[in-house]
Order: sequence, then C-alpha cells, then structure tokens
Amino acid sequence: MTVKVYVPRDSGALALGAEQVAGALRTEAKTRGLDVEIVRNGSRGLYWLEPMVEVETAQGRIAYGPVAPGDIPALLDAGMLEGRTHALALGKPEELPFLVRQTRLTFARCGIVDPVSIEDYERHGGLRGLRNALEKSPAAIIEEVMESGLRGRGGAGFPTGIKWKTVHDAQGPRKYIVCNADEGDSGTFADRMIMEGDPFVLIEGMAIAGIATGATKGYIYLRSEYPHAAAVLNEAIAVARAAGVLGKSVLSSAFAFDMEVRVGAGAYVCGEETALLDSLEGKRGQVRAKPPLPAHQGLFGKPTVINNVISLASVPIILDKGGAYYRDFGMGRSRGTIPIQIAGNVKHGGLFEAAFGMTLGEIVDEIGGGTATGRPVRAVQVGGPLGAYFPRSLFDTPFDYEAFAAKDGLIGHAGIVVFDDTVDMLKQARFAMEFCAVESCGKCTPCRIGSTRGMEVLDRLKAGIAPETQIETVTDLCNTMKFGSLCALGGFTPYPVMSALTHFPEDFRPVPAREAAE
Repeated sequence: MTVKVYVPRDSGALALGAEQVAGALRTEAKTRGLDVEIVRNGSRGLYWLEPMVEVETAQGRIAYGPVAPGDIPALLDAGMLEGRTHALALGKPEELPFLVRQTRLTFARCGIVDPVSIEDYERHGGLRGLRNALEKSPAAIIEEVMESGLRGRGGAGFPTGIKWKTVHDAQGPRKYIVCNADEGDSGTFADRMIMEGDPFVLIEGMAIAGIATGATKGYIYLRSEYPHAAAVLNEAIAVARAAGVLGKSVLSSAFAFDMEVRVGAGAYVCGEETALLDSLEGKRGQVRAKPPLPAHQGLFGKPTVINNVISLASVPIILDKGGAYYRDFGMGRSRGTIPIQIAGNVKHGGLFEAAFGMTLGEIVDEIGGGTATGRPVRAVQVGGPLGAYFPRSLFDTPFDYEAFAAKDGLIGHAGIVVFDDTVDMLKQARFAMEFCAVESCGKCTPCRIGSTRGMEVLDRLKAGIAPETQIETVTDLCNTMKFGSLCALGGFTPYPVMSALTHFPEDFRPVPAREAAE
C-alpha cells in the first residue's frame, strides 16, 4: 500500500533543508523498495520544528521534526511509515500545544493540503465561499463582508467592505482587483506562507472580490524575493483556470474573472498602494497624492480594489460561514482572526493565528516561549521596521488596532520581533532612519531629507555631542516626518525612533556618562 509522506515546500522549511530531506527520503525509499508518495505541502508555521515531516497513517497524520537528511534511514528503521515512535516523533500535529491554542480560519488548510491540487482544496472545504457568492447579488456579498468586520490586514486596518462598496458604486468601463503581496516588513511571512501553502484560498478570495465589485481582472503584485511563491501561484492559477474557477465563466456562471502574477523589483515603498499601482503600470514606483483614491481612479485610471493577501484570503470563510460567524471572533472594532508572526530572538518562532485580544505578553512569553538566548526580553517591535518598540511594561496591551494606537504603536502586518536585554535601542532608532533613507521614493521632502538628517543627528547623539540638543532636534524631525510625509513610510518612521527614545531613554545618554554609570 502506498504511504503518503508530507515534506514541506515552504520557503522557511526549504531554508532549513526540506529539499534535501525530500531527496534523502526519495532515495532511501527507492533503495529499500518502499511504496512512498511524497507530497510537497506548505508549512504549518512551527518553524523551530522544520523541516517537519508528516506521515499519513490509519491513526491520522504523525509528525516528526526537525528532520535532517541524515535522520531518514534511522526514521525508516524505527517504523516512521507506520507512525511509530522515535526521538524526533511529535505525535499528531494538530495536538501540538502551539497549534491547539490557535483559531485557524484563514490558515485552516495551510500545511495540510497539497498546494496545487484543487481536488485536495475542495476536499478540505475550498470553493464553498465562491459557490455561495455566486448565489448572492454583488450588494449582498459586500454586505456579508461588511457584517464580518474584516479590516485590511496589511497595516492600515481600513474596513474591507467599505472599500469594495466604493469600487462597486464607481462608474467605469473596467475595474480591477489588485492583491498587494509585496510583503516587505521585517519579521513577516504570513503572506508568503499562505501563497506557498494554500494559494487557492487567495485565488478564491480575489474571484469573490471581482464578482462583488464588477471587476473582471486581477493582479497579484508579488515581491521579487518570493520566487517559490511565484512558482506555486502561477501553477495554481493555471490549475484554477483549467478547472473553470477562473476565466470567462467562473464556475459556469455569468461572471468572468481572470488573474495573473506580476513581480516587483524589490522596492519597499511599492508596498504603499499607489506606488504599487505605478509599478504595475510599468512606471517608477512613487507615491501618488490622494485624492483621487484608487477606488475611483486606480490601476490604469480605473476603479480598483487594493487588498492585502490575508484580507483577500479571509474572504472565502466569510462567504462560507457567514459574516456573523467571522465577526464573533475578536474584540472591539478588531474582528475575526489575525495571523501573528513571531520572529527575532525567540524560542518558538512561527505563525500563530488567533482572534484579536490576546495580550502582547501572552504572545511573547507563553506562545513564543521567551528569548532563544534565555536572556530577559527587553523590547518587542510590532508592525515591521516602522513599528514601535514596546517595553515589558506595555506587555498587557491587547492585540487590537485601537489598543495599540492608544499606546502610540501599530499592529501593521502583525509581525513581532523580539529582542533580549543586549539590544542597543539607540542603534535600533538609527536603523529606522537609515531604512527610511534607503527605501524612500524621494517624492516628498520630509521623508527624503528628514530621514537622512535623522541619521546624522543620532550619530552625533551617539558620539555624545550636545545630547539634549540632538534629542530635541530628532524629536522635532520626527514630528515633521509624521505629519508632513506623503505616505506611511516617512509618516511611520517616527514610531520606532520615538518609542525607543521614550521607553529606553538610558540608551540615549551620552557615551561617557553611560560608561561612567557602568
């Protein structure tokens, strides 16, 4: 009897040797005459256990990890194909504490299905949302999304349903759905994981968006650093088109919708929606002034929905289970679930999908397990390179858009980067200014010039030159950048700088004074 063995093709797992593990298993199975089918699935997001190999047995899947190529002979000798015990045996993956505590809605299939098998996708509940959508009017679809409370998972937190309604109501000979897959924040990998592990959920979400708004064409704007995601997406789109999910008649309906992948050139600023549109049109990626909004005049001047990957990938379950079902998760105005990405100096780095409302301390200490070094956690940056640094005194902050904003922070793309007590916060503040200087599109003065001057001021502060003057100057610079920049790149750079200065003032003391204190 053929035994199915799942070895991830996820980029994170590949970086840890998954391709070599698959090769070793293939070679060893052939040598031993074993009937093994190797399925290249996505990752479940437990990266400290990757490569995590799963074997399909009569008792369900049994996981082993982290597996190295050299472990394969001993695993086979121990009876891995029958799910028997071994030092690397983890048991049933769904019973692992890291997964038990999660509420997997958007990522329900990730790491379970064959990413490019639409039959596997349907067996695990795929396309139900799209079929339900085809039985509703566009207005009813939008109403369902609005009732769900879904907000943009790319950082801004703008209500998805309102954006869709604006495009639905806009007049135009053609409309577009653009998926912003330019995931460039440090410590983030949720978009990549879903695109590599369950691409059909994104395709389904974009098709639903097209039906709801009258758009017939979709584009996935993918960052160039994701070649594996591009390969999986292109294969999945071809499969979906052949299955009638995409094309002139979506699932034999009166609606047409097709899509394609466009790869960017590595500019961080193209994660901003209007710069992304310029890049899609073949121009240099620069931020556009608003109005007009993209919903009125977007791609090629036509009404355009621009949503993040996770926003669109969350739509199928809303149309499957209903807006009220999704809305019942979360807190305040933050409804549903959020895929939290735990990274940096942390013991259990990975993706943790949960309803809004867990505290930052729970996520870092209980889920993440504290630092990998075993030293105390000193700071946590939430929301990418432009996110604020939170000290332990703010670890009671619930994971909620408004709660973070009230503490001068932002959730952003929900990436969490952990630092232990050896981190130099002045150095981190300077890095934020440097990052902005390097990645600025150059269109507005506060971002282009302010970030460069910020680096210079922080360098003088590090050298102990008139520290009070430098602190006053950088504070003024941050105020100018925050309120004068054209987009969030310059506007959010003050968050890491000012939070570091506010919560860790001792790191901004003059060098001689600091050494004397030590």
